[in-house]
Amino acid sequence: MGKEQQLSEAFVALADSLVADYDVVDLLHRLASHCVTLLNVAAAGLLLADQRGSLQVVAASSETSRLLELFQLQHDQGACLDCYHSGTAVTVPDIDLTAGQWPIFAAETLAAGYQSVHALPMRLRNEVIGTLNLFGTRPGLLDDTDARVGQALADVATIAILQERAIRRSEILAEQLQHALTSRVLIEQAKGVLAERGTLDMAQAFNLLRRHARNTNTRLTDLARGIVDGTYDSTAMLPPQARCQPPPPVPDSGR
Repeated sequence: MGKEQQLSEAFVALADSLVADYDVVDLLHRLASHCVTLLNVAAAGLLLADQRGSLQVVAASSETSRLLELFQLQHDQGACLDCYHSGTAVTVPDIDLTAGQWPIFAAETLAAGYQSVHALPMRLRNEVIGTLNLFGTRPGLLDDTDARVGQALADVATIAILQERAIRRSEILAEQLQHALTSRVLIEQAKGVLAERGTLDMAQAFNLLRRHARNTNTRLTDLARGIVDGTYDSTAMLPPQARCQPPPPVPDSGR
């Protein structure tokens, strides 16, 4: 499939999410995946501001990029934070050169295998609701085409989220963003369940979760909730070799 066709299908898929009952978390995971497929980047992550204006990680294309986004928030430094506060794109073609500005972020980013980062605002006019962050494994700028496509993808997701506020007013947007964060917790818990039952790492568990949601046309959040509360038989999702693993031992009660 050519890149132009992939780009067209990506925008169609995102546009399909512009309905009253779309799943915010799935929309943003789609966005992260499309960025890695379409742009010259190795990973992508998305941060959204909650009702208090604090940034939260809501989607990432890989476990490594998700942890790096969390690290930025914990240490209050990095390209995504500067992008959110300024409302403008922040481009770092060589992380080595930011050691003086962001010493902790620079060291952690290099340790994760990334050498460049490009943060794009999720913004409509004067309102910034989050950032789209793109990580590269080699130094260098995004070319003009990739930068424009990345910003366009971020803009589509921004419009999708802000559409809800236009319909239901600001308190509903805050509730929707909070739902996205709650859904993120459910997904993390479901990943843990699959990882334990299938002897998988967290990245493998998440890929399994997403693939099954797509194959069964199930909302990612609904599938995660079913796995966590036990109403969905998660063993059916596991690879055959993993299903044969004996159940984990029952902890000694001390009697």
